[in-house]
Amino acid sequence: MFLEVFLLVAFFNLNSVVHCVQSKEVLYQKKFPPCKACKVFIDSFKKGIEQTAKGKFDGGDTAWEEEKLGSYANSEIRLTEIQENICTDIVEGRDQCYSIHEEYDDVLEEWWFQKQNDDPDIFKYFCIDQIKSCCPEYHFGENCTPCEGFPDNICSKNGKCKGAGTRKGNGKCLCDTGYANDKCDNCAEGYFQSPKDDNKLTCSKCHSSCDGPCTKAGATGCTKCRDGWIMDDNDGCIDVDECTSSKSPCKTGKFCVNNIGSYQCLFCDRSCQSCTGDGPDMCDKCAEGYIMKHKRCVDAEEESRKQYLNFTRYLFYIGLCIATYIVFKKNIVLAAIIGAAVSIYVIMSEYLDPHANPRDIALIQKIPG
Repeated sequence: MFLEVFLLVAFFNLNSVVHCVQSKEVLYQKKFPPCKACKVFIDSFKKGIEQTAKGKFDGGDTAWEEEKLGSYANSEIRLTEIQENICTDIVEGRDQCYSIHEEYDDVLEEWWFQKQNDDPDIFKYFCIDQIKSCCPEYHFGENCTPCEGFPDNICSKNGKCKGAGTRKGNGKCLCDTGYANDKCDNCAEGYFQSPKDDNKLTCSKCHSSCDGPCTKAGATGCTKCRDGWIMDDNDGCIDVDECTSSKSPCKTGKFCVNNIGSYQCLFCDRSCQSCTGDGPDMCDKCAEGYIMKHKRCVDAEEESRKQYLNFTRYLFYIGLCIATYIVFKKNIVLAAIIGAAVSIYVIMSEYLDPHANPRDIALIQKIPG
């Protein structure tokens, strides 16, 4: 038995390990667009530069080594140390990172030994100028064309340039919510122009009651009202309370609840055939098997049973009282004992019985002590 449990646990653990390995392999093989992949590669290279920033030659005599071999900062040894660990910190797209390293290793070495002093931005040199995977910021397409509004007013500062920073895209403006036109220099339908900023157009959303365009904030700015609202000369679009109409918009067995700009139909209590609200006390008409009592629908069968129990209980009390009276005629002491017992029984039945009728209890409580 122990061996079986051990093998079962080992099997599940092995399964978990295999699943984990397979998941990592999927992430390693993930492919990014060319510019994104180049950024991932360069970020890994920059991380290697940071990790070796405090490095030095391992011979022990640093001054002599730097005099004979040159500075460690720009040395081949440091580059080799960086290249040995490049892409190892990458999970998503690791295989693609290795491919870029293998294909453009000579470009990296050229920058390291010849260009880094004159062109210290490795991303610009490698991804933009040499392998041409990316474009400068706010440029797009194969020829790195400037985006609309370059440099200070890209898409009127209310949108993004499609393909910006890559060799892809068409440079068209992708407008932020609420803005429209090719340059994002106008308010979209359902938005109005707020007090104009000195530097950019600002559009704000129309009131929820507006159908289409509006001229200003609030319900008074609507040119047309949505369904569920009606135009008022003074207050603009006001909510229509559908639930106050002479005929309920809801089917039988449901009641109407007004919402802002709309309404909702909810089911009546199960004791109601029709109703004006939630609960058995809101019934207009009782459902089959229920009767109206004290302005609420109650179970007819249960009510009949209660009436029967009340009737028999009162008869029993009357019988006890008559019996006490008869005994009283013959023996006062015995009658007093029986009378006290009857009183205790009645009180316990009416006050402590959880099934007792609350109205009956209220009546008993009003009897002077």
